[in-house]
Amino acid sequence: MKIIEAKVIVTCPSRNFVTLKIVTDEGIYGIGDATLNGRELAVVSYLEDHLIPCLLGKDASRIEDIWQYFYRGAYWRRGPVGMTAIAAIDVALWDIKAKAANMPLYQLLGGRSRDGVMVYGHANGNTIEETVEEVGRYIDMGYKAIRAQTGVPGLSSTYGVSKDKLFYEPADANLPSENIWSTSKYLNSVPKLFETLRDTYGYDHHLLHDAHHRCTPLEAAQLGKSLEPYKLFWLEDAVPAELQEGFRLFRQHTTTPIAVGEVFSSIHDCQQLISEQLIDYIRTTIVHAGGISHLRRIAHLAELYHIRTGFHGATDLSPITMGAAVHFDTWVPNFGIQEYMRHTEETDAVFPHDYRFEKGFMKVGEKPGHGVDIDESLAAKYPYKPAYLPVNRLEDGTMYNW
Repeated sequence: MKIIEAKVIVTCPSRNFVTLKIVTDEGIYGIGDATLNGRELAVVSYLEDHLIPCLLGKDASRIEDIWQYFYRGAYWRRGPVGMTAIAAIDVALWDIKAKAANMPLYQLLGGRSRDGVMVYGHANGNTIEETVEEVGRYIDMGYKAIRAQTGVPGLSSTYGVSKDKLFYEPADANLPSENIWSTSKYLNSVPKLFETLRDTYGYDHHLLHDAHHRCTPLEAAQLGKSLEPYKLFWLEDAVPAELQEGFRLFRQHTTTPIAVGEVFSSIHDCQQLISEQLIDYIRTTIVHAGGISHLRRIAHLAELYHIRTGFHGATDLSPITMGAAVHFDTWVPNFGIQEYMRHTEETDAVFPHDYRFEKGFMKVGEKPGHGVDIDESLAAKYPYKPAYLPVNRLEDGTMYNW
């Protein structure tokens, strides 16, 4: 089954997405997500100029060999651009293999480990009162788990809080906007949010919180300690993970579960975090960590150390990644939870799919492959628009560097 064509499709139905379509000489095609938020065109170039010319003519069934070829064959390994491009190829090839076998992807991976995939949604507001109301809205929609974010008093804007409550998109300008940040004000406000949430809704629902890498290890330890009475499902991305040892201090001072990994691009970014049991949930995502083939290695390593998966699933990932993730989550034995942010109607139309939300769980479809397709004619109606994530400065103007 030879690869005879591979092309990159860029579209912007409400936000930018990059898709790789691989076609074989047997007429079977597969698609993979190649979206890297704010750096989309870098991945397009890497695919078109460097990987696709080497991909044509290869046997599409040799997924592992092709993965190793592009990973080990490059002198400059890893990194988000290269690993996102490899992930797009990998997911497209798994899609092809499952279609050739006439079975849904989760069956090819090893079959079901569960009947449904528990997901969490995003509730946010400018004030604690608004966020509490939004959490209630998600409870009414059937969610068992909700991530809660609120504005910080004294700051004009807060990353993670948006005007649109259901279709949040943080990439907001054609040049990066700048937010002012104060960790001390943030640390004072977050415990009040979760105290109010537990007083309002009790302890029957899982609550999560994302610190967006904005604390030092000691600050993260203080935050985790202050949140212990409210029994969070996890505290996410409290510390930037370039210094993996930084999690030791964090871990030593709190029993609040720790999650990290959405910006990781390989197993090497989390090897120490996993092997020293410094985290409880690994959040790497299929599209940014080398695809299904590499994510299986990360999940298996995590399983040895009682660490569960909790994959990133925001709208900066296309429905292709969500579809592949739900299949992966249905199979993986050490599953924890899956992030699920709803895409807009325009995005769903460009990427028809058969996964579905039911009473707090994602249910996988039974179509051969990962169950997501792309309407190329509709995609062509939405041209690329430059969009950047905001950057943070401290109140004195210092570029925030954690």
